[in-house]
Amino acid sequence: MMATRVFFVGAGPGDPELLTIKAKSIIEQADVIIYADSLINPEVCSFARKGAEIHRSASLNLQEITEIIVNAVEQDKLVVRLQSGDPSIYGAIREQMSVLDEKGIEYDVIPGVSSLFAAASALKRELTVPEVSQTVIVTRMEGRTPVPKLEKLESLAKHQSTMAIFLSMSLIDRVVSALLKGGYTARTPAAIVYKASWKDEAVITTDLEHLCKRAAEMGIKKQALILIGNFLSQEAGDQRSKLYHKEFEHGFRQSA
Repeated sequence: MMATRVFFVGAGPGDPELLTIKAKSIIEQADVIIYADSLINPEVCSFARKGAEIHRSASLNLQEITEIIVNAVEQDKLVVRLQSGDPSIYGAIREQMSVLDEKGIEYDVIPGVSSLFAAASALKRELTVPEVSQTVIVTRMEGRTPVPKLEKLESLAKHQSTMAIFLSMSLIDRVVSALLKGGYTARTPAAIVYKASWKDEAVITTDLEHLCKRAAEMGIKKQALILIGNFLSQEAGDQRSKLYHKEFEHGFRQSA
């Protein structure tokens, strides 16, 4: 029997086959599963054992979620809290863990495949390309929840690096405006990946100037990642790394 009774588990971007082996194993053993049904493919819960309690959390507040966890632990049940993608990126798990810390309840966190990486796969692109972009900024547009002053989208845009913008489709007009003010040009390559790795995944590739129009044409308003930067350009596709160049030597290979 596992000593730890609570697991925050990354459910991946959507495709159940993108669960890690460890995540699937823990789901199969769980007595209680709580999952964000507004974001997570319900097929992920198909791995649950017969008789497991399954709670949808989209309509629940923090207190209600943690009460389910605490009550289950008091009954010595194994609890899995499923988080979309990877729990460390906009997973809001810190506040849940704080409650468990206060109550002296141990827990573990199981990483998952982020929608960012599923989106890059859908685009068939590398986020970091030599001499094009070596930095990825993961952020979101300020909405009802503020962002730190130094992390406003307009300020981050000054870096001109690869940018992955989460939780911002409903604010896409403001996103584009901030990026243009920050220094990206209207011709900067841009993409939207809707429900990366789901069966109804959709991909838009365009430039910053036409991003809002293309999103409106597709009717995409949520559950999508916005990606900006020259990693999407033709130049990036033609770039070659030094690592595999025949004259590049390293500890495992001599130059040809």
